[in-house]
Amino acid sequence: MLPTPTSEKVLSRGLLDALIRAGLIAVLAIFCFEVVLPFLNLLVWSLILAVTLYPLQVRLRPKLGNKDGYTATLIVLIAIGIIIVPTYLLGVAMVESVANGMAIVKTEGLPIPPPPDSIATWPLVGPRLHDFWQQAATNMTGLAQRLAPQIKDISRVLLGIVANLGKGLLIFVFALIIAGILMAYGEKGTRSAVQITSRIFSPERGPRIAVLCTATIRAVAQGVVGIAFIQMLLIGVAFVIKGIPGAGLLALAVLLLGILQLPATLITIPVIIFVFATEGASVATIVFSIYVFIAGLADNVLKPLLLGRGVDVPMPVVLIGALGGMVTGGVIGLFIGPVVLAVGYKLFWQWVEDPSPSGEPDEQKPI
Repeated sequence: MLPTPTSEKVLSRGLLDALIRAGLIAVLAIFCFEVVLPFLNLLVWSLILAVTLYPLQVRLRPKLGNKDGYTATLIVLIAIGIIIVPTYLLGVAMVESVANGMAIVKTEGLPIPPPPDSIATWPLVGPRLHDFWQQAATNMTGLAQRLAPQIKDISRVLLGIVANLGKGLLIFVFALIIAGILMAYGEKGTRSAVQITSRIFSPERGPRIAVLCTATIRAVAQGVVGIAFIQMLLIGVAFVIKGIPGAGLLALAVLLLGILQLPATLITIPVIIFVFATEGASVATIVFSIYVFIAGLADNVLKPLLLGRGVDVPMPVVLIGALGGMVTGGVIGLFIGPVVLAVGYKLFWQWVEDPSPSGEPDEQKPI
């Protein structure tokens, strides 16, 4: 039976209405995304912090009269104090160190010993390094004037780094405050997350996907920040006992390198070289060097133990997701990458293991 002109007109009218609705929905979605985009990093960090800290909220809530608002406020205030106080003390110490250094240079000058003659015999860089060192030892003012453009560029880069660190600290503090609000409504948020995942995937898979995302975020937080903190303690204590100059700053650098998924050996190896150059080879320096070198490699042992803990996917999937997310999306990608890869891994294997719609395995067809 051929379609009548009336049925064709109704069909085209329905298709046109569907296209108009889809276009309006797309415009609304794009507009909403552009409105949220300036706050996207802040919101993502808030969600990550809320998911990570919510188990602490559950433990402390009975001790505070089962009041979610008070518990979340207490956790946020303690976390902000833990961040702000060391940062303030570190900033004051750095400012005082720079001021003392400038005062010493103004009053006593900056005495630089002449270079050894053996440096001039080094291949490739030896003669240039010897001439540069010799000019610094004899005519520092002229060298500073000659290098003024480079010093200016380096100063701008350093000021930019300090500004970015300050901006990141403010974003983190605001993210903690928003995370506290999310934790105060944690149970409602959990139900909403389950409803959203159930709507996207299916009522059967939705709750499992929500649990998987939550567990992955917490595992990455424990396996990345926790490992970095353990390494900072192991290496920082050794630096303090050995009396390494700026031991606290170096320990903080180890923590930052661990969070950024960079090897702690970037700090430990130069320190080992410094110790041998200043104190020579002895039993104490050898023991210190071996311990610090092993502590700098401890993350290779701790990651398999902590990074995939509590996640129903293999640890290499979480590790690859963390590293790949870090490369593509920075620190936030460190958390988003494992979540996306873990969800994709689970959905793939559910698709592989699910039987055919008839309930029987598909028969292999000849090629």
